[in-house]
Amino acid sequence: MSFRLKHCVWEITLACCFSCRYCGSAGGRARDAELTAAECFSVADQLAELGCERVSMIGGEVFMRKDWKEIVGRLAGNGIRVNIITNGFLFEDALVQELKKLNIESVSVSLDGPREVHDKYRQEGSYDRAVAAIAKLSKSGIPVSVISTLNAENVKTLPALYETLLDSGIFAWQLQACSPMGNAANGGIDIAFDPREVIGFVESRMRQAPFLLGIADNIGYFSPGEGSIRGNMSGKAYFAGCRAGITAVGIDSVGNVRGCESMYDPHFTEGNLRERTLREIWEDPDAFAYNRKFDAGMLTGACAACELGAFCAGGCRSYNYFVHGKLYEAPRCARAMNAAEGSAIK
Repeated sequence: MSFRLKHCVWEITLACCFSCRYCGSAGGRARDAELTAAECFSVADQLAELGCERVSMIGGEVFMRKDWKEIVGRLAGNGIRVNIITNGFLFEDALVQELKKLNIESVSVSLDGPREVHDKYRQEGSYDRAVAAIAKLSKSGIPVSVISTLNAENVKTLPALYETLLDSGIFAWQLQACSPMGNAANGGIDIAFDPREVIGFVESRMRQAPFLLGIADNIGYFSPGEGSIRGNMSGKAYFAGCRAGITAVGIDSVGNVRGCESMYDPHFTEGNLRERTLREIWEDPDAFAYNRKFDAGMLTGACAACELGAFCAGGCRSYNYFVHGKLYEAPRCARAMNAAEGSAIK
């Protein structure tokens, strides 16, 4: 079976102006021997050769790398659409104009709650800077979205953040669960929340919101409204299992390749681009085996007994691994929670 690469999440540097309490990659200082500009250009060419359609560029903080524009330009020159994910702290007017010239597909700004909540987990003043960046991007005509990383505390502030975003000009808002990796594994953050609360929040607002509103792949799964809660209200947008190594790949700043950049553990490294080409890694018959060689017999816990287990494949591999170490068992599945409560009532 062949697998077609469509999407890459590429961490071009680990350097960051923050050291957020829940940063999965523990960003702050650049890694030793990060890929050179020439090596990055080669990566961009290799992605194009494999037919990659979109790159989500992350850090650290992308704009901490001096040659980020040249890397974006190389990707765009190869016909690859580029989205940049940022904390929004470094947005001077000149930067916005540079993004406009580069014809960036979109920019996603991290915003995790009202000012006091957002600043608590990042740094003082970061909320105001992020909101200002969103306004500048929207005013300039660059499509801008918001990504919120949820934990037990800030999930309660979603209604307040929704009110803030109503007139912000964003085109989408994505809600994702905080995973206990990197700084979040050591920061004393309570990551547990009921996914049904978030699903209910989305369902109650997604049809009147002036932007797309949805949940990421590490929240769910298969509550009654599943087909409409992931930013697509068609009713048919069902979660169909983790895409790591199936249609997606992650690359870090020193060239390590994983199925997903949220799989931040050496256990998931399939190779390094200084040793093998991306094609050699991607087409290796033994690579990404946790997904490419999946069968329903690998499911454990409630997922093993679920009639949708083979389709859902047990949810998000990264979240599963970092929460409880079981790749094929979703620790907080909305469907399983509903089923368990139904059984208890009977």
